[in-house]
Amino acid sequence: MNFKTLGNSDMQLSPIGFGAWAIGGGGWAFGWGAQDDQDSVDAIVRALDLGVNWIDTAAVYGLGHSEEVVHKALKASTHKPWVFTKSTMVWDDQGNITNTMKQIKRECEDSLRRLKLDVIDLYQIHWPKPDEELEEGWEAMAQLQREGKVRWIGVSNFSVDQLKRAQKIAPVTSNQPPYSMLRRDVEKEILPFCLENNIGVINYAPMLSGMLTGKMSKERVAQMPEDDFRKRAVAYQEPQLSKNLAVADKLKEIGAKYGVTAGVVAIAWTLKNPAITAAIVGGRNPQQTEETSAALDFVLSDDDFQQINDFLAKQA
Repeated sequence: MNFKTLGNSDMQLSPIGFGAWAIGGGGWAFGWGAQDDQDSVDAIVRALDLGVNWIDTAAVYGLGHSEEVVHKALKASTHKPWVFTKSTMVWDDQGNITNTMKQIKRECEDSLRRLKLDVIDLYQIHWPKPDEELEEGWEAMAQLQREGKVRWIGVSNFSVDQLKRAQKIAPVTSNQPPYSMLRRDVEKEILPFCLENNIGVINYAPMLSGMLTGKMSKERVAQMPEDDFRKRAVAYQEPQLSKNLAVADKLKEIGAKYGVTAGVVAIAWTLKNPAITAAIVGGRNPQQTEETSAALDFVLSDDDFQQINDFLAKQA
């Protein structure tokens, strides 16, 4: 397994980390439908047993529920992984979500309470919204680091301009953008900037939220519950759906040569980019965790990488 240092931190990360978005469950704006908490705990524990050494969650996932489930998994496991979470998406008693950077310190206390931790290893601004609050928000993050509430501070979904503005206040340890072979817009400016500035990158949705696992189908999409955000996502609608499923079939073909799933190939494709430190990989049960754990060691060959890129070019 090839561990990589995250930006300017002292954290050596496994190639993939456990992504805790889906385990927040359904019943909120960006949920994945109903989820069994015991399955979630078992999935995390299994991931840690297999060598994953970091977990990425966020306060808003399940409106606090994901962090609570992560705590249960930490309690059930003998391992001590790095724990990352995020702020700046807050909600009211009715579950209505808004973006603000004015409550970061309070959000940190709430996350520490739900996770039952004394310190958060990596605390991230989830979204840079509203943009005019960015400097105030990043200063609050830096203050939390100085106070010892968080060890390292990072961002998610930031542009190059926003990264530069944050850097003027305090160093940025990491950026967390969406990145997969079907969502490559960050390749042009954001990934090169992070690489040049020693900003670690942990990409989310390397399998495009399940699209590239090799298990997705038009029938499965049609049967998704209404509280699964993917039912409304562009990537899951025609004509994009058919094109994306064709890519997944190609990945299955390549993976079959090595005894790995299409999802593992999709993850490995993102890890070929030198700017990527590690990839966030979700799991809703131990079986999914076991399948994707092959990405801890699987390295995509240059020939297979080129074959995928040629196929993608023809699909464009």
